[in-house]
Amino acid sequence: MPSHHLPLLLAAYQYKFGRNGEAMSRHLIDDVAVGWEELGTDLLDDAPPALVAALTGGEQWPSRTLDHLITPDGSPPVRMSVTAETADAQDMQWGYILHKEGIEVISLLHEDIGPVVDWAVDPRTAFNDHPVAWSSLGPVPVLRASRSAPPPNAPAAVLAQAHAPRPATRR
Repeated sequence: MPSHHLPLLLAAYQYKFGRNGEAMSRHLIDDVAVGWEELGTDLLDDAPPALVAALTGGEQWPSRTLDHLITPDGSPPVRMSVTAETADAQDMQWGYILHKEGIEVISLLHEDIGPVVDWAVDPRTAFNDHPVAWSSLGPVPVLRASRSAPPPNAPAAVLAQAHAPRPATRR
């Protein structure tokens, strides 16, 4: 859900990966054998303690990959690939695509493309989790912008803006 994943991903980009989208992509996509079971607070490494506390309420949990799977026929599990044809079978509800300018959030129950959340958005921003709110034709559905001051060395908070939809359908 966007209200859970977006803050972690925005903070990870801004702090853990030092605004290096390629390093973030390698970690989240290329270096994972099968897929992710859960994204954890280890993505908040190097984030200011006040931001970590605001996002987690002081809790900590590790990211976990899907690397202990057993297939019905005993063969090794393979990387999960999500396509228009496999999304329904995999019971996927949300898709996140890393772009140079931000994270595209796709409500797979509603559309094949979605708005892009700019990388500079304050991770403390509260996002709407209703699938219909994430239309490619509308703005990023923010419930409320962060009211607290950004931590030192944090990027200035900007309003979440949707970029023009792209013609290619991707998941």
